[in-house]
Amino acid sequence: MGHLDHAALGWLTPALSYAMACTGAALGLRCTVRALAATGRARRNWLLTAASAIGTGIWTMHFVAMLGFRVHGTDIRYDVPLTLTSLLVAMIVVCAGVFAVGYGRDRGRALLLGGLTTGLGVASMHYLGMAAVRLHGDVSYDPTRVGLSVLIAVAAATAALWAALHISSPLAVTFASLIMGAAVSSMHYTGMFAVSVRVTPSGEALPGATAMQFVFPLAVGLGSYLFLTAAFVALSPTAGEREASASAQRPVGSTAG
Repeated sequence: MGHLDHAALGWLTPALSYAMACTGAALGLRCTVRALAATGRARRNWLLTAASAIGTGIWTMHFVAMLGFRVHGTDIRYDVPLTLTSLLVAMIVVCAGVFAVGYGRDRGRALLLGGLTTGLGVASMHYLGMAAVRLHGDVSYDPTRVGLSVLIAVAAATAALWAALHISSPLAVTFASLIMGAAVSSMHYTGMFAVSVRVTPSGEALPGATAMQFVFPLAVGLGSYLFLTAAFVALSPTAGEREASASAQRPVGSTAG
């Protein structure tokens, strides 16, 4: 069996990937809170931003963590189309989950449906990302650990959506996103510990791109997107602030119609 190393670069990749997961979650929760206070097109746009933030955060977390993944005795390459598909899956399912909560009439049912959809989506993103790995040998999975990682993903997603519905203070959002980041990271590493590789050494060149050629630049790009969106969200006025500035600009004595 090939010896697997999940943190070949030391604590850097787990710490950085956890930070990415937390940033995506915090931004997603903040946008969902804003969406629930808005209506019409504004609500839809906030929900789309929330979904893209959570999806990006989860995907970036996975692949930043994968930068530290090594298998002794073989190089690792990534199938580019499959890796991009995993990003698309993350975006689409998180979007479905967030919209289920944002527009659901019955909060409880919307939460269960959204949590299940998003959790299964996060898990499928993880295993699609793993399926994109090319190496000399055979990869197998421990079904119990795979099942456990899917359960963690569903629980984490449901908890995050519940937080988005019930939490609005910035401190509580920060706390919830730290827990969400920990849940996403534990789902990732549970999924990774389900992996075993039987290496068959070979001199043949592997198909696909190396992590540094492809995964790293993409993760940096998505990380920058998260950072810029966070700045935009932080600076845009809330509904309450808009209301206050509108009333401050009204001439004294006139009543709002």
